[in-house]
Amino acid sequence: MTTERVNTIGFNFLTEPELPAPQVTETRAQQLLATHFGIEAQAKSLGSQQDKNFLVTQGDTVIGVLKIANPAFNETELTAQDLAAELIATTEPGLRVAVPQPNIRGEIRTAVTGLLDGTAYLRLLRYLPGGALLDAGYLSPDTVAELGDVAGRVTRALAGFNHPGLDRILQWDLRYGADVVTTLASHVADEGDRGRIVAAAQSAWARIEPYADALPRQAIHMDLTDANVVVSHAPGGAVHPDGIIDLGDLTDSWAVGELAITLSSVLQHPGNGPTHILPGVRAFHRIRPLTAAEAEVLWPLLVLRTAVLIVSGAQQAALDPDNAYITEQSDGEWQMFEQATSVPIEVMTELIKADLGLSVPAAPLTATTPLIAGLDPAAVTTLDLSVTSDALDSGFVPGAWLRPGLEDEFARAAVADGARLVVTQFGRPRITQAPPLSQAEPAVVPTGISLWPAGSVSLVAPFAGEIVARTADSVTFRGQDVELTVSGITAAADDGALGVATAGRWTHVAVRPVGAPEAPALTTPALAPGWLALSRDPRPLLGLPALTDDAADGDLISRRDQSFAPVQEHYYRKPPQIERGWRHFLMATSGRCYLDMVNNVTVLGHAHPRIATAAARQLRRLNTNSRFNYAAVVEFSERLAGLLPEPLDTVFLVNSGSEASDLALRLAIAAAGRPDVVAMREAYHGWTYGTDAVSTSTADNPNALATRPHWVHTVESPNSFRGKYRGTDLGRYADEAVAQIEQLAGDGRAPAAFICETVYGNAGGMALPDGYLEKVYGAVRANGGYAVADEVQVGYGRLGHWFWGFQQQGVVPDIVSMAKSLGNGYPLGAVVTSREVAEAFRSQGYFFSSTGGSPLSCTIGMTVLDVLHDEGLQQNAVEVGAHLKSRLQALAAKHPIIGTVHGVGLYLGVEMIRDPETLEPATEETTLICNRMLELGVIIQPTGDHQNILKTKPPLCIDIAGADFYVDALDRVLTEGW
Repeated sequence: MTTERVNTIGFNFLTEPELPAPQVTETRAQQLLATHFGIEAQAKSLGSQQDKNFLVTQGDTVIGVLKIANPAFNETELTAQDLAAELIATTEPGLRVAVPQPNIRGEIRTAVTGLLDGTAYLRLLRYLPGGALLDAGYLSPDTVAELGDVAGRVTRALAGFNHPGLDRILQWDLRYGADVVTTLASHVADEGDRGRIVAAAQSAWARIEPYADALPRQAIHMDLTDANVVVSHAPGGAVHPDGIIDLGDLTDSWAVGELAITLSSVLQHPGNGPTHILPGVRAFHRIRPLTAAEAEVLWPLLVLRTAVLIVSGAQQAALDPDNAYITEQSDGEWQMFEQATSVPIEVMTELIKADLGLSVPAAPLTATTPLIAGLDPAAVTTLDLSVTSDALDSGFVPGAWLRPGLEDEFARAAVADGARLVVTQFGRPRITQAPPLSQAEPAVVPTGISLWPAGSVSLVAPFAGEIVARTADSVTFRGQDVELTVSGITAAADDGALGVATAGRWTHVAVRPVGAPEAPALTTPALAPGWLALSRDPRPLLGLPALTDDAADGDLISRRDQSFAPVQEHYYRKPPQIERGWRHFLMATSGRCYLDMVNNVTVLGHAHPRIATAAARQLRRLNTNSRFNYAAVVEFSERLAGLLPEPLDTVFLVNSGSEASDLALRLAIAAAGRPDVVAMREAYHGWTYGTDAVSTSTADNPNALATRPHWVHTVESPNSFRGKYRGTDLGRYADEAVAQIEQLAGDGRAPAAFICETVYGNAGGMALPDGYLEKVYGAVRANGGYAVADEVQVGYGRLGHWFWGFQQQGVVPDIVSMAKSLGNGYPLGAVVTSREVAEAFRSQGYFFSSTGGSPLSCTIGMTVLDVLHDEGLQQNAVEVGAHLKSRLQALAAKHPIIGTVHGVGLYLGVEMIRDPETLEPATEETTLICNRMLELGVIIQPTGDHQNILKTKPPLCIDIAGADFYVDALDRVLTEGW
């Protein structure tokens, strides 16, 4: 424990532990304002634990905050606070600071007698608009980083500040935190809670005390929490901590205490756990680097802070039972404590050190005797259960990681191939442990290894030591530096063995430094650096070499940007590394499984075994170009043409949607003998010269409308939700488009083609107004042009009730472009038209695509059609799509930010708005929502010209459970914040 100091210039909590807040009415506060500041204003009481604060307003204008200091604090202490505020404001101009304002006599402190016992000091502090960070819900990593940045800047500004008013002992000073808990613990009524708090404080202090003399000291704010940090609001609801108030706890203490106090407040926000403080630690460290000693005590100090808050709140509630501010804080303080104590102090400390690059590598593990005598390393098979494992692709159905007992199957297969011992990997995420639907990060990282012997073997002590614990199926053996725990064994005969690893079952081996907490068999990727630093790879005890570190390749995003043109953007600013997929799931190398809600390319789902088998078989036989004569290109063309109405009977095969729509335009231009094309605004068709010319989405190209070539003419976007015509006026979109086409014809520029998506994909799957295509197609045909239907996204059963989007409009186009779903992720596109239009292309020469229509692509294309039929995926789009849309619509009734839910089947869009009247797009909010959804295990992305629509187009195999998981996660985000 600490040593009590009795003589101080300022307040000493250890000798005066009771400090009720001053009792001053709002009426009296208004009188004080008029008398001393010459302000006639309203004063509204604000929450405070030990002082008395009032919000001062004149009508709707906030003048400032009147702060009446507790008489226990003298003028010297208040002077230090005022000078510190001015210093921070001057040296850190990027921070807003609540500096005191002068009274009518030009004084910033007003001494008042007769108000309370002794002399009370009034200050009118500058009001910082924006509200406290406390009022925010979930805090994003960026917000936590900015909070750490604020703490770093304040610490930097105060580093050289000295003043007699800092000589005080406050209950919030963590140098005395253990004493405070001991002194005030009796105020916690529940005996069990009291015991936990005291134990946590004692454990934290035991970690802090050895470093106490090495910790740098300086002036610190000491209450720079979410309640005293003011934010600025960015579009989209993001908050930026940039203001500080209330320096009433200013004192000289450990500098690292500032960071511990600041970040403890993060833990009371919904969705924020222990590892969420790391961005704040990094940000602080960039401004004011932490020493090795400070890194060791940061988390123990944070734990101690939460214990101090609870006992102090309990005491203050007893002293001031009518103070609502105190009781309102209680739940948040308990949440902070529960979160802070949910992970061992040693683990969080190692995690912080690893994150800052301050870890010290452990000494290599050595054995004087092998754990298994006579083991031949050549007879050992190391089982790779990671996302990139080849074993998951050999002899087992893709996606079998969902099946219980798969690890046993792998082990039996390895033994059947001659392995005498099968060993799992240490510290590598095991995808076989990843639940497919989980909002929480799953525990998939092993802190030890598992052994599966072909025959039962005795395990012997690998180094000198003693058995310190034994149960029916486990033993712990302690050496000089490490402890070995083996579980899943049978008792050994009295021959000195630790136990017997039985054939055909797993035996688990874990090694940890003496004194380290016992690690769970599996931990989460977020906590893994902490637990693994307190664990050792047991392989050397078996005489096996250490495995190479896959992370040695460095940051994949940085490598990508070095060789892969950065203009080819990727999802998310900090994306997970995705290396495996199965059905409607994607798996990251971290071991996290994500629900895929955007992949309309893989219509059947990821890694479909029939596609993989068909592709492998065809590659073993033949893959060439379509100038050769082989059956696949004929059969696939026949099947595609058979899916479309007359006269669409002639097929071109290409590699992508861009190529398909580009070719469709060229066919129309060739057949019509003129170049002009009419396209719809807010649409996207592709990246080739031709498709880019008719793409008008400003989300994909901000200059899209201004850079159209002269032969492209655009018609109004028929957006029924936010367009210029709505409700009963929707028919005017088609009338205007028809008038434009006729005007072009009258000007001698009759269009060769009208192109549009048959369901408005860029708008999130919005249906076109009824009768729209019938009128527009009729007008373009009446003037010798052709109707081009872009079915690249919407076709192939995604709508559920219709296989093609144009069927929803009751029309038949002249030319249809399609891709994406055709190959289930393999590059395959097609254009289907009439023989007459196809023959007209001869005026352009001939058409040829080297790999379009190859045996491989055709085989894959036919297999996709087979699976769509055999697995009833179009009907699944009907049933799951209806359920999903119904749940999303119910969510819209609960959360006003959802303006509407577009689409049908599994071609949906959730449009986010800020105002139900103006329909202002919630662009920034949508991006932030997507980022939070990723954290909860859902991959979703914005779409639309305003990037305010959640593109909801999952693989057609998604089930009800997946749909519900998506909606539940979205509900949580919209409730807790983003």
